[in-house]
Order: sequence, then structure tokens, then C-alpha cells
Amino acid sequence: MTGPIRLYMTMSLDGFIAGPDDRPGQELGRGGGRLFNWLDHRNGDGASGRIFGEAMATGALISGRRTFELAGRWQGDHHDGVPIHILTHHVGPADVPPIRYYTDVAACARDARAAAGERATMVHGAGTAQALLRAGLLDELEIHLVPVLLGAGRRLFESVEPTELDLVRRLEDEGVTHLRFVVRR
Repeated sequence: MTGPIRLYMTMSLDGFIAGPDDRPGQELGRGGGRLFNWLDHRNGDGASGRIFGEAMATGALISGRRTFELAGRWQGDHHDGVPIHILTHHVGPADVPPIRYYTDVAACARDARAAAGERATMVHGAGTAQALLRAGLLDELEIHLVPVLLGAGRRLFESVEPTELDLVRRLEDEGVTHLRFVVRR
């Protein structure tokens, strides 16, 4: 049995995952850092600590190229040495192992799921989440909903087909509601 492919994403109430003008040196965009205040409680006993612990127990990572680059390539290790799989439009000469690079979403998902085994595969990046969803390969969404309106920035879902989701968990913590949805097939 393999674990789910699960998006982990923090989002404002108006659907933004970063403020406007996200770029190197301002990775979360203007005002986007506000979305991650809940991480101040990641080592606590509350819901945010539980969610963070679950995220760090995932067995592999799928990320988009943009997210990967903005994060400084995580210095080659996202968490605990889990395999990193990058979904990209182009694989270049600097794209070398141990990071694995893919232009095919199905191959990326297959290899990441195999690497994760029974553990969940963590997904980062709006474009990657959309590609996995379109391909029918995204199983769950773990949304950290922050009660703020950013008004502009990078949206999580720009252009997706209508998709039914089942809410399977809701946890409240200071400044955030953690929502887990299963993609209805």
C-alpha cells in the first residue's frame, strides 16, 4: 500500500499563497509572511504542532521548479533527507542528482509515491498542485487557512476544472484553521 499524494499549502482567505511581487529576496511577496505566523506554534502540542509533525513525517516531496528555486533549493534537503522530485518544463545541465527532475507529471508522481512507500508524499507549489489535480494524481489537500485578505498575489488555484472535495478533518489553532480534503474521484 502506498500513501497519498498530499498538497500542503498555506493560503489567505481570498485564495493567495504569496503576496504580490514574490521573487528572490522577497519569496513570500509583499505581506505574504503573514501567512506563516502559524509556524510559530509548530513545535507546540496544539493543532499546528500536530500538522507540522505530520508534514515532516512525509516520505517524499514533489515541488514545482519555481517554488524550488525561490526556496533556495532547500540546500538540497527539504526534511530528513526525503527524496525531492521537481516537476519542471525544462531539465537543464545544472539539474543533477540526488534531486530528481521531471517534465512528465505522471512519472514524477509515480516515482515520488514509490519513494514515499506507505508514507504520504508532500506537494509544494501552485502550478504543481494544479498539474497533479488535472492528471488525477493529487489525492488530498491540507490547506492551512489564515484569516487574512491579501488582496493580490499568487493564487493557489487559477484555472482548474470543477473538482469535488470531501472535508475529512478540521483543526483550529491560533490564527489558522487546518483543513484536510480528499479529492473525490
